[in-house]
Amino acid sequence: MPRTARDVVFVDGVRTPFGKAGPKGLYAETRADDMVVRAIRELLRRNPSLPPDRVDEVAIAATTQTGDQGLTIGRSAAVLAGLPKSVPGYAIDRMCAGAMTAVTTSGSGIAFGAYDVAIAGGVEHMGRHPMGEGVDPNPRFLAEKLVDPSALVMGSTAENLHDRFPGITRERADAYAVRSQRKVAEAYAAGKIQPDLVPTAIRSQDKGWGLATRDEPPRPGTTMDDLAGLKTPFRAHGNVTAGNAAGLNDGATACLIAAEDVAAELGLTARMRLVDFAFAGVEPEVMGVGPVPATEKLLARNALTMDDIGLIEINEAFAVQVLAFLEHFKLADDDARVNPWGGAIALGHPLASSGVRLMNQLARHFGERTDVRYGLTTMCVGMGMGGTVLWENAAWEGTK
Repeated sequence: MPRTARDVVFVDGVRTPFGKAGPKGLYAETRADDMVVRAIRELLRRNPSLPPDRVDEVAIAATTQTGDQGLTIGRSAAVLAGLPKSVPGYAIDRMCAGAMTAVTTSGSGIAFGAYDVAIAGGVEHMGRHPMGEGVDPNPRFLAEKLVDPSALVMGSTAENLHDRFPGITRERADAYAVRSQRKVAEAYAAGKIQPDLVPTAIRSQDKGWGLATRDEPPRPGTTMDDLAGLKTPFRAHGNVTAGNAAGLNDGATACLIAAEDVAAELGLTARMRLVDFAFAGVEPEVMGVGPVPATEKLLARNALTMDDIGLIEINEAFAVQVLAFLEHFKLADDDARVNPWGGAIALGHPLASSGVRLMNQLARHFGERTDVRYGLTTMCVGMGMGGTVLWENAAWEGTK
């Protein structure tokens, strides 16, 4: 029987505060699955008109699917969160774009009619599971020169991107990082970020129980002088430092998406519509350029230009990667449409969870900017990919 695609809407999204990975970080002794369970439960609490048995799928991403991030985490987290046993779930991996892919994949199922409502998100406990843990790269990658050895080290790919864009100097990258830190500090002071955060229980054998209520990574007051003295660990006399890149972080995200007519039936507020999405591959050695072809593909397919895009949430894995995107689309380094409340350089980047953080912030912006119709969430992805999602503001007050 032929099917007609349905409109898919983003209803709500939450995340745990992000922590620093490592033995002194917020979540050092907290399980990854408990973090994502906390996010799922908060979604259900915030949307009481949604009967739990109306959730048709739970898609949760993790880059390192082992230990407390294994056991088909979408299904195990659904059970642990108290959803009916009839609700299925699955795990997904597209490295940094895991949660983004969880949304686009489950959203495609909704558009097709296979689901009405889905929960999608991601989790990464980089303190317990460093990127690449247990990975055994096929020797053919190097023996047959399919990729350069630098392709397997994300920081080295960022240095390669500096080589490809020589006009993006370390000073420009540091200046971008300083702006990101400042914008996050200003957003916190204005109460913009806190509504997305779900207070999360943490424990320490030495300190007992506590509550994570705000992001740990931001460094308010960061200056150019602070960044100028940092080492360049991926290349001698290089450009990439701990100050102009996202750190190693722990955190979880989850969002609620639904068919637009079902959301209305259940009394759920549609905050933005999923218009289209695109993923693209690039040379793994310069994976940070991935958002460029993904965005080009998406804009062309929808007969849009960057002038039609009023807001852009781009993941700040590295400052150079964002600047390469801006340079390609002839946008200023400080374009007001881009990450108005800062990004991952300040907030952190727990790999597979970050795609939904971008969506959460875009949805908040849309609620305040009824003059803006279209927005993008976009990110680079390890092994040489990029992903971009086009969203329409459900509160847009325009006429065409």
